[in-house]
Amino acid sequence: MMIDQTETIKAASLKTKSGEPVIEIESLKISFGKQEVLKDVSLQLFKGENLVVLGKSGSGKSVLIKCIVGLLNPNNGIIKVLGENVGALNSDGLGELRKKIGFLFQSGALYDSMTVKQNLEFPLLRIKKNLTKKEIDEKIKEVLENVGLSDALNKMPSQLSGGMRKRISLARTIVVDPLIMLYDEPTTGLDPVTSDEISSLINDVQKKYRTSSIIITHDIECAKMTADRVVMLKDGEVYMEGNLEEFEKSNDALIKSFFK
Repeated sequence: MMIDQTETIKAASLKTKSGEPVIEIESLKISFGKQEVLKDVSLQLFKGENLVVLGKSGSGKSVLIKCIVGLLNPNNGIIKVLGENVGALNSDGLGELRKKIGFLFQSGALYDSMTVKQNLEFPLLRIKKNLTKKEIDEKIKEVLENVGLSDALNKMPSQLSGGMRKRISLARTIVVDPLIMLYDEPTTGLDPVTSDEISSLINDVQKKYRTSSIIITHDIECAKMTADRVVMLKDGEVYMEGNLEEFEKSNDALIKSFFK
């Protein structure tokens, strides 16, 4: 479902001017050996927005969000998430922060030996430890309804299509009520129709759960459907930042190659 671009542009402009940042990244650099992957990247995610990070393969997009959750340690720079300096946190502090962040992996990362219900129970039992069995069952029912897969409760991941696996992975991510969502190539490997459905779900999650999200993608249709604001990376650097209208009107050859 295509979102209203006029409203998107207005919302993005408002957030850029006065929004509350929930992620602040300043002068981020990371190398693997002699290969510089990110070279002085600075950006912000504002409360309630969907920020799309565009770029070709190898531009550093996935490395960026792995740094945000502390899966990778940068060589230089500051990352603040919900006011916390990620680099200054010990393992316990990082664990507590991660409870507030949903991470949708490119592969989905479901546990193949568990049913859908067990996959959804797993994070609840670890993070929402005070919930009763009834509350857990109700929460699982709610998120499955929200991703349109109420009848998949007792299925195994092997019985699901690629699009269904992605939906269940999203349900498992939102079941613990994260404040921030990080999507790593959410439409990769999916057909165009299913890709549009996942993009619509990202918008639904933003509205229903009031999440702030970073969406890593090279899928321009996903970007058009979900973006409040766009950042493009090239060779590990911020190449352009703005709203969709600015990107679509750009005469830059690289930008035009994405938005043609």
